Amino acid sequence: MDADYGIARELSDLQKLRSHYHPELPPCLQGTTVRVELRDATTAADPSGEHTIKRFFPHTYGQPLAHFLRATAKVPDAQIITEHPAIRVGVLFCGRQSPGGHNVIWGLHDALKVHNPNNILLGFLGGSEGLFAQKTLEITDDVLATYKNQGGYDMLGRTKDQIRTTEQVNAAMAACKALKLDGLVIIGGVTSNTDAAHLAEKFAETKCPTKVVGVPVTLNGDLKNQFVEANVGFDTICKVNSQLISNVCTDALSAEKYYYFIRLMGRKASHVALECTLQSHPNMVILGEEVAASKLTIFDITQQICDAVQARAEHDKNHGVILLPEGLIESIPEIYALLQEIHGLLRQGVSADNISSQLSPWASALFEFLPHFIRKQLLLHPESDDSAQLSQIETEKLIAHLVETEMNKRLKEGTYKGKKFNAICHFFGYQARGSLPSKFDCDYAYVLGHVCYHILAAGLNGYMATITNLKNPANKWHCGAAPISAMMTVKRYGRGPGKASIGVPALHPATVDLRGKSYELLSQNATKFLLDDVYRNPGPLQFDGPGADAKAVTLCVEDQDYIGRIKKLQEYLDKVRTIVKPGCSQDVLKAALSAMASVTDILSVISSPSSVSTPF
Repeated sequence: MDADYGIARELSDLQKLRSHYHPELPPCLQGTTVRVELRDATTAADPSGEHTIKRFFPHTYGQPLAHFLRATAKVPDAQIITEHPAIRVGVLFCGRQSPGGHNVIWGLHDALKVHNPNNILLGFLGGSEGLFAQKTLEITDDVLATYKNQGGYDMLGRTKDQIRTTEQVNAAMAACKALKLDGLVIIGGVTSNTDAAHLAEKFAETKCPTKVVGVPVTLNGDLKNQFVEANVGFDTICKVNSQLISNVCTDALSAEKYYYFIRLMGRKASHVALECTLQSHPNMVILGEEVAASKLTIFDITQQICDAVQARAEHDKNHGVILLPEGLIESIPEIYALLQEIHGLLRQGVSADNISSQLSPWASALFEFLPHFIRKQLLLHPESDDSAQLSQIETEKLIAHLVETEMNKRLKEGTYKGKKFNAICHFFGYQARGSLPSKFDCDYAYVLGHVCYHILAAGLNGYMATITNLKNPANKWHCGAAPISAMMTVKRYGRGPGKASIGVPALHPATVDLRGKSYELLSQNATKFLLDDVYRNPGPLQFDGPGADAKAVTLCVEDQDYIGRIKKLQEYLDKVRTIVKPGCSQDVLKAALSAMASVTDILSVISSPSSVSTPF
């Protein structure tokens, strides 16, 4: 099977055209000189977890934020790197395939060769398993030729998505030493970048010379924080799914007799469902975050949808489209508690056939209430992170079944006077993740690859490549790097009945912010979407002309650019230092002291552990 990796693809005419597209580099990455500004040390967003994070990451916590500068930038303290000795870098896909992943490798390869033609890039075959087994493929122009701007991960492949156990970490270290790697780039999401941070810490502790860099690539869009605005692949996934949803909306409007229940990707967060709703305007979406915040039961959700169906019927509309994230099932309190019991029994070795008799009385009653097909799916062994196999649980069929039962009951009682309820269910889980990447994902991924080289050239370890100001054109993007440990939080959680709560620093999936502008936009339009059938079809992916440069709605409406604001703050502080210096007037000094006292008092209150609320 290894022989299949990296072989030339058979390309269609469109694929050939896409393979010749070359993304634009921001000014700060152009040329052969690396200019990096390292300023103040970073800190955890949540001060209550800082002590724990420091304890887990004594060598890599508190490192400075890195900004990469354009040639014309006048920053006195910037580090200017003009000498680029030959280096060897390894790269691997670690996690589920996401459109644009190949462009990260292409961008990294181009940056390596531009700065020194003798640089070597080795791709690990089969993800982390290939890393442990030291199976590599040297990345060359010939290898990349048919993978530029293409979907999938088939150039290198992927297997397990973790580098976590002592045995795995030691195997990774042995591979890096044996191959004399100066850098290791890990392409993946929340779990993979958490593993990258731990690996970087271990390498620093043992004085292994390999520097570890993470890249935010995940179709779920849940690796978001103050440093990371978007993930490679999310834009494509949402655009492809939005077209499919819009096609279904048009079908519903044409036949006027079906309700379509569509389950979308999105494990612990509903970003895909939210973005697709804002792009395609279906009648309704149930976000997992709404359910969790309001503690809605399966009965509450059923009633909510039934009331919506009834309200539409009163407007002579007996059709509709409803979106559900795949993680919804774990957001429902009683279903989540049931899953916890089931997973606990499975870990104890109880067979699936005997689970029902071992459940607590209330859990057993709920289990028996559920349709047979769902019971069977809930009994599947959990994933490595103890979550349910969400892609295998047909939540859309469960909800549709319960809604149909309730609507038939209302029809029989005479409280519902519309037509007989008919449901059609879909799961859009795999249709989009192998898609040709959107223009945005092609550009974003390629530039991140270049940023990875700059991080390694600056000698940084345990960092994630970051770009902010993404809603603007590429020539205005702010490129940098942030320590992964600065993105971590510590959550207290129990693993099964009787287990003690433990706190482990990690990157946690960022959920939809119910106070954010994206959710506010959804709330403002919810009634119109429900009753007016304002379906919107963005059409298929566009690579040129109108629509090609369109970006995710949720990216554009949020006011982000954290790195740009940090830079602006530093400029203000520098101005203060310039104005307030020994010899300035008493009035200037008094005004500065008064203003600074007020600012520090406010910031002290806002940043106290009891006041901190992480927006992501």
